[in-house]
Amino acid sequence: MQVHRYLLRPAARLRRSRRAATAVPARLWLFDLDNTLHNTSHAIFPRIDAGMTRAVAQTLGVDMDTANTLRTTYWKRYGATVIGMVRNHGVNAEAFLRMSHDFDVRPLIRAETGLPAKLRRLPGRKVLLTNAPLHYARAVLRHLGLLGQFDSLWAIEHMNWHGNFRPKPSATLLRRVLAREGVAAAHTVLVEDTLENLRGARRAGLRTVHIHHPGTPFSKGRRNRPGYVDLRVHSVSELLLQRRPLRR
Repeated sequence: MQVHRYLLRPAARLRRSRRAATAVPARLWLFDLDNTLHNTSHAIFPRIDAGMTRAVAQTLGVDMDTANTLRTTYWKRYGATVIGMVRNHGVNAEAFLRMSHDFDVRPLIRAETGLPAKLRRLPGRKVLLTNAPLHYARAVLRHLGLLGQFDSLWAIEHMNWHGNFRPKPSATLLRRVLAREGVAAAHTVLVEDTLENLRGARRAGLRTVHIHHPGTPFSKGRRNRPGYVDLRVHSVSELLLQRRPLRR
């Protein structure tokens, strides 16, 4: 039976019997996407910001200045603009995400060379955990040649339970991901550029790797490694070279 890797439940369930047969559980790597696996600040973040503002303006019928203010307010308050649009205006999340991310990512992507081969050298299972929409995440991973390396993809659409979105750094989200993937927190590492998400992961018992990117929002002025970060690197290449502090 062919496994569609962008689906969540089949990817997790098919591997549980295999992991049960091993004495030491395989490490699970939860990878963020933007400014972690590729340089989103280079060209994609400006396109997303513009697309979000345009989508807010068209959906609510407001001018661009008002739309931009709402976009940034909802993003800071809820962790994603779409959550504010759903909660405060009752918009359709899927339609809004399609409208706001309606652009070709291929000419905009910048990433370190040889990334597929580098990720294959990292022992353990890999799962994508991003607050971005699924169609965008799949397009980026496909262009990077990484789509086949991830057992499952968790995007913003999968972070909605009982009508409420729970994106990173939600502890509810992390518990659900670990339960679906069948791995304990002690054997899981979150690789992420956003410190607040890493702080939430540490509270849930995960190991943490901070991919430091100067373009990440709210990252300026944070040069030291916080206590909730196990390892601080600047790239996946550096993660491979400095993995020793994370070994069990």
